[in-house]
Amino acid sequence: MSDNASFPPDSIEAFLHLCEGEWMCLRSRFLLGDDSDTGEGDEWHSSERGELLVRHLEGNPGGLSVGPKDQTPKQLQFQADGQFQAGEQQGRWTLWPDCSLELILEQGDSEIRERIWFNKPNLRLRSTIEQPADGTPGRASFSSEIRRVSRPAA
Repeated sequence: MSDNASFPPDSIEAFLHLCEGEWMCLRSRFLLGDDSDTGEGDEWHSSERGELLVRHLEGNPGGLSVGPKDQTPKQLQFQADGQFQAGEQQGRWTLWPDCSLELILEQGDSEIRERIWFNKPNLRLRSTIEQPADGTPGRASFSSEIRRVSRPAA
């Protein structure tokens, strides 16, 4: 991110540019509404750490190449009309007045909603909710991501 870029990003182009970088991630996943497990343990949630590499893709308004550092990235291409494509999947995006980006994908009988927002230029937060068409609770996750920054050589 350049020093003269506005924060928070107020356009999809600025938002996509701000996403570029290497991110250290902590993701917590939750199973909601799974009554089959009556145990008192921690089966309903898990947490994992990881590294995410995000590259900006040129276009109007642009796209992102996103994936763990050691895996093939997924390409997301955004269109100005509020549509986006992630591989074979089509979805919708909305940049809300609070400068958060919401992505909506329909997969079979469920809908996945992901919300991404920045607290600071190098601190990004994401929440994802998957809900079956019948309205029952599904899966959810929350991620906090910190951008790796390199210090200038002395």
